[in-house]
Amino acid sequence: MANHITQISREDLDDLREAFNKIDIDNSGFVSDFELQELFREASFSLPGYRIRELIETFIAGDTNKDEKISFEEFVSIYQELKSKEFSETFKKTIGRRTGIRSFGGTSGISSEGTQHSYSDEEKVAFVNWINKALASDPDCSHLLPMNPENDNLFTSVRDGILLCKLINLSQPDTIDERVINTKKHSTFTMTENLMLALNSASAIGCTVVNIDAHDLMAGKPHLVLGLLWQIIKIGLFADIEISRNEALIGLLQEGEELDRLLSVSPEELLLRWVNHHLRNAGAELICNFSEDIKDSRAYFHLLDQISPKGEDEFEMSVDIDMTGLNHPDLEHRAELMLCQAARLDCRQFVSPNDVTSGNSKLNLAFVANLFNMHPAMQKSNSNGIDTTVIEGESREERTFRNWMNSLGVSPYVNHLYCDLCDALVILQLYEKVNVPVNWRKVNRPPYPVLGANMKKLENCSYAVELGTTEARFSLVGIGGVNLNEGNPMHTLALVWQLMRRYTMLVLSDLGDGEKVGDHIILNWVNSTLSEGHKDTQIRSFKDKLISTSLPVIDLIDIIAPSAVRQEMVKRGVEGVLSDADKLNNAKYAISVARKMGARVYALPDDLVEVKPKMVLTVFACLMGRGMKRANS
Repeated sequence: MANHITQISREDLDDLREAFNKIDIDNSGFVSDFELQELFREASFSLPGYRIRELIETFIAGDTNKDEKISFEEFVSIYQELKSKEFSETFKKTIGRRTGIRSFGGTSGISSEGTQHSYSDEEKVAFVNWINKALASDPDCSHLLPMNPENDNLFTSVRDGILLCKLINLSQPDTIDERVINTKKHSTFTMTENLMLALNSASAIGCTVVNIDAHDLMAGKPHLVLGLLWQIIKIGLFADIEISRNEALIGLLQEGEELDRLLSVSPEELLLRWVNHHLRNAGAELICNFSEDIKDSRAYFHLLDQISPKGEDEFEMSVDIDMTGLNHPDLEHRAELMLCQAARLDCRQFVSPNDVTSGNSKLNLAFVANLFNMHPAMQKSNSNGIDTTVIEGESREERTFRNWMNSLGVSPYVNHLYCDLCDALVILQLYEKVNVPVNWRKVNRPPYPVLGANMKKLENCSYAVELGTTEARFSLVGIGGVNLNEGNPMHTLALVWQLMRRYTMLVLSDLGDGEKVGDHIILNWVNSTLSEGHKDTQIRSFKDKLISTSLPVIDLIDIIAPSAVRQEMVKRGVEGVLSDADKLNNAKYAISVARKMGARVYALPDDLVEVKPKMVLTVFACLMGRGMKRANS
């Protein structure tokens, strides 16, 4: 222990507790030593791998009970030691200068240190440059752009919510009906509405926003702004990195590998395979990561040379990559020469020479994803003789469920609904989100043993089904642990739907003094509210074809939040008959206005147009929650 130990303020302690609870997903009161790096990252106190290993070795040596688990008190003790003067100086010299970490925060009345968070200056610069380029021609952002990457404009630019809404639509087109964005009057109320719209829409596309609210964004809290921006940008960058959208990626199948395995890998792994595919063709050394292995820029030079347009048809311009910088002795200058070549492909985004040489994994991942999106250079003929007609993309229902899970911050991130749920860890976390207690001592956690790994996962799945039947009282007839473990779509969706439904209903139970809310109660509330508001858009059930016009939803919103609906935007049709285009426009408008007024809606406009009863139920339940909340306030 150091001679001088820094005192921790109450705010700091609360932040540490919040970070600890995020990693301690089983609420055991302990985290494992291998989770320590992620824990420090959550506490905005990133440390390099070698430093973490040193800490773990020191901790294990002094661990009296030898359980290799770290309690909250032990974590605070480690944190205090790192924050003490001599450790703090070492940290600033070895980390701060290299990664451009900046600290901010005010002084607490309890401690002279105050609460501090850190953020990466490199990320700020990268995101500013990306946004400046991506939204340069958007007139609604002209009052904000271009931003200066050298100052803190980025953190104030999100204040009115317009920039965030535009970025969400850039990443996932048509998520937000832009007719709903307040672009003219910038009052506190209209800005808060925009931010509410942005946050609920970000949640609907799979961003984790559970610890962010409109006030945080209006205050421009750097770590929260950067965290949300990265999620939005990453979702957009990864949108097309899947085989159903680019069948040529089948060419990345490894020898003896089944197609199902390739279909289930994460976008990060697909990108790594894509890079190595081109490096292999170039006869260059392969890479294992986007940090250490790319620092010398060699992989990037060869990659650019492989993917650059070759002018193989009369409409394509040829770009010859200048490889003379490949062996430049100065790594930073070599990286600059490489980026000059990337610029010729219009792909000099996200990284600076220093980001390359320092191995900033997040920004290098974004750089490579952008390269893939701009110049995949994969031929469809590389399908390895596989019938591509059998490849099905993610259904709308699957995507909705997956985005809902990810918005709640489950770990690991769900990329593939069935494969990523086959060990039930995500399902068990969702149980806790709906107040079903989980005995984590019964749960097998990774890393799984080489032999018997699937048996451990199967045990978890069986426990998940048991909980669903006995504790949650779900209808799981004919569903066993083996069905979840094998990724059976019908059985997995049946359980996931009941979890999502319970999550939606919990809001109503909380508002109704714990009363269990059934479908009929929601239906009666919808019709009685419409009747009291003198609306004639009553519905008989959640399958009523009138819902395809979205008019019952729009009228309900108009009653709950007067002035939220601009009636000139709503298509009523002639004698209630609407065209398909008008129905879709109404649905887009209804979903966005619902999110703008604070309803956490995950359903999509097509769900209303096609009258999907499950998703329709969640829309009305969310509106009922907002209506009851306003009535009680």
